[in-house]
Amino acid sequence: MDTEAQQTERDRSSRPAPGTAEGRSRFALVSRITEWVPGGRISLSLLLCLVFLLLISTFVVRPFQIPSGSMENGLRVGDRVLVNRLAYRFGAEPQRGDVVVFDGSGYFGDGDYIKRVVGVGGDHVVCCDEKGRIEVNGRSVDESGFLYPGDAPSSVPFDVEVPEGTLFVLGDHRSVSSDSRDHLGSPGGGMIPVEDVLGRADWIIWPADHATRLRRAAAYVRVPVRVGVDVRVPVRAGADARVAVPSGVDVGVRAVEGAHG
Repeated sequence: MDTEAQQTERDRSSRPAPGTAEGRSRFALVSRITEWVPGGRISLSLLLCLVFLLLISTFVVRPFQIPSGSMENGLRVGDRVLVNRLAYRFGAEPQRGDVVVFDGSGYFGDGDYIKRVVGVGGDHVVCCDEKGRIEVNGRSVDESGFLYPGDAPSSVPFDVEVPEGTLFVLGDHRSVSSDSRDHLGSPGGGMIPVEDVLGRADWIIWPADHATRLRRAAAYVRVPVRVGVDVRVPVRAGADARVAVPSGVDVGVRAVEGAHG
């Protein structure tokens, strides 16, 4: 007899047929669960859906309603956005231009906030240059693409160093936004710990006529790496360590041999 055919017959015979004792026991288990849950199968189905939605909201995406006008015109009061909870879970960190939701308890006030990242760890952020623009690491940033019409980049001068592991954040509607500028003298110096970032706002989902994808602002693309900041470049043993940096910027580079990236 053909060995392969013989094995196939054994595989088929080993599976529980419909109506067998094993099949009936599984059906009986489901029946007992539905009898235990008030409302039977309908309530059980609804409960499973709620558990699924809770897991999605906790680990994948979370809806967030815009509570104030601090991010107008891009985000209006009452808009509902989806926050990507996985954006910074696997080694990635917030970047300049990202719109992030964070827990402000202890330094901004109780509750969650939504702001734009202007400075990341190691950055030197100054307001303002001779044209009234914010400077990051010596580079003036044109924020006109998202700044609220008629608003200045800031009416409050500041000169801050952003500690590693923190963010300097501002609202797009600067004249009404309570952000890092207003908390420079508070615990944490107005900086947001990266660990308190809940996620990145990626989509406006409501109202329907305002639904759109939120993309990272390109205004900060040309901001150079801070002079004197070490950049860890993972390389394989024996390979050359190279990193692309803006022209004229002196960056200390430390290679990590044996790392894979």
